[in-house]
Order: sequence, then C-alpha cells, then structure tokens
Amino acid sequence: MHRRQFLATALTALPATVLAESSPEKRQEEDKKFPSPLFKISLAQWSNHKDLFAGRLTNLEWPEHTKKTHNILGLEYVNQFFKEKAQDAAYLTELNQRVGDLGMTNLLIMVDGEGHLGAETDAGRQKTVDQHKKWVDAARTLGCHSIRVNSFGEGSSDEEKAAHCVRGLTALSNYAQDQQINILVENHGGLSSNGTWMAKVLAEVGLENCGSLPDFGNFHGYDRYQGLRDLMPFAKGVSAKSRVFDERGEEVHTDFEKAMRIVLEHDYHGWVGIEFEGKDHSSDEGIQLTKALLEKVRRELS
Repeated sequence: MHRRQFLATALTALPATVLAESSPEKRQEEDKKFPSPLFKISLAQWSNHKDLFAGRLTNLEWPEHTKKTHNILGLEYVNQFFKEKAQDAAYLTELNQRVGDLGMTNLLIMVDGEGHLGAETDAGRQKTVDQHKKWVDAARTLGCHSIRVNSFGEGSSDEEKAAHCVRGLTALSNYAQDQQINILVENHGGLSSNGTWMAKVLAEVGLENCGSLPDFGNFHGYDRYQGLRDLMPFAKGVSAKSRVFDERGEEVHTDFEKAMRIVLEHDYHGWVGIEFEGKDHSSDEGIQLTKALLEKVRRELS
C-alpha cells in the first residue's frame, strides 16, 4: 500500500478525540513525514464546452457537476460561459456562494475574445488591456489567483510582435498587481506556441505576477516537451490537454509521465488542470480518463 494511502486509512480509524488533540507542531511534523500530493488535479471548464454551449449545463451548475461527477475540487473557468457577467456583482456572489458551500476552490478564468494584448498600435493595446480589466476584477471577486490570456503579437517581424506583447502584458500585469492577480499566458497558437519566443517575452516583462500556463497539447509545430521546459520556469498553472486515448488509457499524443516529470523537475506542485477536447468519448468520459491517467502518473512518480 502506498504510504499516503496507508496514512489515510490509519487516520480514518483513529478516534476523533485523538485527532482533535493533535497540536500544530505535531501536525507540522506529520506533514514533513507525509507531504502533500505531488500535484493537485483541477478541471478546465472547456472540458465540458459541448454541454455548456448546448445549454445542458450552465456556468452556475458546473461546479456542483464537477464535484459530484468527478470529485474534482479545483475550478478553471472560461469567460465565454459567463461573458456578460464579469461585472454582475449578484451573479458573482451567487457563484462564490455555491462554490464555497461545495468546499471547492476557484483558481482562474481563461479569457478569450477581448482583443490582442500584442496589438500593433498603442491605442489597440490599451483598448485590449481595458477590456481585460473587468476579468481581473472578476477573478479577484471569485478568489481566483489568475486570469489566462492570449498573447500572439501583431507586427512585421517576430521581434516586433514580441515587443508589442511585452508592452501589453506589462500594462495589464501592472493593473493586476493591485488586485493580487496573476496574468498567465497560454501557448495558444501563433508565436505563443513557440516556447523559445514565449519564454523571451515573459522574461522581458519580468514581473512576478506575469507567468505562463503551459498546455501539453498546444505547442503547434514545436516539440511539446521542449516547450514545457521553456515555459515551466514561469508557470503558475499547468494544463493537461488530452484528446485521444489508447486501450491502456494512455494519451496518444502526449506521454503524460514524461510531461509531468518535466513539470515536477521545475519544482511545480500546484494544480494541474484537466482539459479534454477529444471526439471519441463524451466530455465526462474524457475527463475521467484524463483524471485516471494523472492519478496513475502521480502514484508512479511519488
């Protein structure tokens, strides 16, 4: 039996009075002996995008569905599913109440459709920054640590695109600092899927609250494992993209054990978000397959 499984079983058998008498110092000693899991598993809302777009599930219902169906407690929202609610205080309060009642955690909001942070003109970048501010504010209200943004860059050369992205990300990150929110760039197409280019942009921004959200499956035309090595030094989240599984339950396109070894080599032990977007399984089946694979990798690497 794995040592954490053994500990969990042993603790369940202990009388409540014994557990209640455990001092903070004693608990700290136990934590050293039996550390937390290598990483925690969260769910990216895009995994259920078919049900959400079809109206079979609403944004307000999604947290409870996630807990009851998958026993996953970390939530990564997509702004498309509450596009008009970013500044709706009553709506955000209700969402927070539901999540709190369920004992769950809001982690981040993935933001799309709000313009180019690497726009070519100062006016274009400022407009985009302004349009993202409401999502920074919403993330703060929901208790998230971050919003995920896209930063591809416009311009006549890769260097020019990078410079524009640096300016846009810096402006938005400076605003988000006051809200204690991180701005995370995902490798999400264009030059952002080039790990070398994206890492240089983030290094140039050089702000603690501007980081990356590496996605296993979005390094288009670029080696995904090298891309993880490039972006993990900046990571404040990880997206475990899955699409196709073989008969052994392994993801066909990404070696999850290899990918997670790279993640852990960079001393990342936070949330790893499941993002299933395959066609051969239902959304919930795909989420379960991805969760099982991550749990297997976690056991093997512990």
